[in-house]
Amino acid sequence: MGVQRARRIRRALLAWFRGHARDLPWRGTRDPYRVWLSEVLLQQTRVETARPYYERFLKVFPTVRELAAAPLDRVLKLWEGLGYYSRARRMHAAARMLVRDCDGRFPSTVDGLRRLPGVGPYTAGAVASIAFGRPVAALDGNIKRVLARVLAIGSPIDDAGAVRRLWRAAEELVPSRGAGRFNQAMMDLGATVCVPKRPRCLECPIRHSCASYASGIQGRIPVRRRDKPRPHHEIVAAVVRRNGRLLLGRRRPEGLLGGLWELPGGKLEQGETREAALVRELREELGIRVKVGPLLARVEHTYSHFSITMYVYACELARGRPRPLYHTHLRWVSLGRLDDYATPAATRRVLRVLQSNGAEREVTAQVEGRQLAATRSSAS
Repeated sequence: MGVQRARRIRRALLAWFRGHARDLPWRGTRDPYRVWLSEVLLQQTRVETARPYYERFLKVFPTVRELAAAPLDRVLKLWEGLGYYSRARRMHAAARMLVRDCDGRFPSTVDGLRRLPGVGPYTAGAVASIAFGRPVAALDGNIKRVLARVLAIGSPIDDAGAVRRLWRAAEELVPSRGAGRFNQAMMDLGATVCVPKRPRCLECPIRHSCASYASGIQGRIPVRRRDKPRPHHEIVAAVVRRNGRLLLGRRRPEGLLGGLWELPGGKLEQGETREAALVRELREELGIRVKVGPLLARVEHTYSHFSITMYVYACELARGRPRPLYHTHLRWVSLGRLDDYATPAATRRVLRVLQSNGAEREVTAQVEGRQLAATRSSAS
């Protein structure tokens, strides 16, 4: 990049940041717990969405010790709706590691922070620079985009060679003092000016150091690989009742939606009817036989790499006693206590309808009356 060019970029960017820094609740603190919490929440999440979660987490868990002492169920419930639940599980595991191995103190170096569950190169760099003043780079999606345009990188931004080049540029740019402020300035520039579509180049303080702007190609950079078609799956789920309570199962801790509570069911196999799939799934997951009743709801939901249509049926227990053959725990839950359990977004929509109606008969009537439309939501 060159020493003179790096100096020009640093000087112009920091001058701009003095008048354009975003007013965010985690700004102005060097408390490593708060910085780390904000960075975990912001992974794959917009600032507007993360803000209320940050405030709620601090209210319930004001210190890393209190987060570590909490049961995972409580952490997942507070996280509910943010999606990518592995972040919450790893954050909880990291808090416990900090208390167990470090007396609740955060490491101040990138290498030390990288040992914590869920802490990658970007998060480690952000915490080390912002909380501890370490002169280290941080490279999130916003900064990648800024640097890809500054350098006019024409290869896909996630190629290994492009990533190495972006990290080298970020490390060359970061100042020996005030690295945290500089990294936050780069984040804000990408979030507010050097945006993905139609970048506002005339407002950009570093446009005269930007190779893409000089060539007029800023709208075509960064280059990304073409997305593969997103698979779609049909899912069936059961509302099984006993004495006015619904049966929920807790998913295994690893994998997608790990640790959350769900209605039992699963994916259709090729050639199966939905009713046959539900009978098979409940036999495999719970060791029971059921009589499949009416359709209660249909929910459409999109995850990051696939989408689903979930069909929810009322089911009558015909034989056997439910056992956790797939789930880690099973629980019969009254309608009034469903909000105590962290559930996937698609399941939560169905449970809310059940709560509002109170009886399967009324839910079925809504379906037949076309009042309960298929619901759609984004990745969660």
